[in-house]
Amino acid sequence: MTQLPPRILPLPKSEWTEEARDVFAFWGEPDAREKGSAANLTMVQANHPKLAMAYNTFGKHLLLNSSLPARPRELVVLCVSWHLKAEYEWHYHVGYAVKAGITLDEIAAIKEGPQATNWNEKDRAVLLMVDELLKNNAVSGETWDLASQHYNTHQIMDLVFTIGNYVMLSWALAAFGVQLEDGVDPIDFNLKTKSGAPPVPGYRPGEVENWSVRNKAS
Repeated sequence: MTQLPPRILPLPKSEWTEEARDVFAFWGEPDAREKGSAANLTMVQANHPKLAMAYNTFGKHLLLNSSLPARPRELVVLCVSWHLKAEYEWHYHVGYAVKAGITLDEIAAIKEGPQATNWNEKDRAVLLMVDELLKNNAVSGETWDLASQHYNTHQIMDLVFTIGNYVMLSWALAAFGVQLEDGVDPIDFNLKTKSGAPPVPGYRPGEVENWSVRNKAS
């Protein structure tokens, strides 16, 4: 993977204020308030605690409390990550997608777009919406009507905000030069890992008791 060099480093321990520790602990990671987060993204965000807490509140809804089911949500994130070459998010959301039952063949078809034969109508509606917003900054009437056949108003609103959120997050990761953590087995855009092992399921915050350790070990 070809990440840019870091521009904003994880917050050094000498600058760990109570506000910063609130950021470390936001996702419920065990011992994070005392020891810092295992996630480089969180430790970089902690340089600006007020922004981090505001953003994480929004992000938590989209990741954990969205009305959008796991499959379309993860298709959105993977599609945005592939288009924007967001390596950090791609790595983690491949694992989340596998955990949600999305196959590696389906993940590989993300690069082919909505026209790939892997997708049903519900999937295609989601991928069309991502493509059209990224390319045209708008959604066509045909795509809106297709999405409306399969998703309710809350779900479509969550869908659009999820697309925008991961565009914004991808920009931040690239601009700040956030690096993948030591100890992970990076997954590239061809679904190859550094070790050669196939990608394995990943766990969202709180999904299993030791989710942060298991993600890092994977």
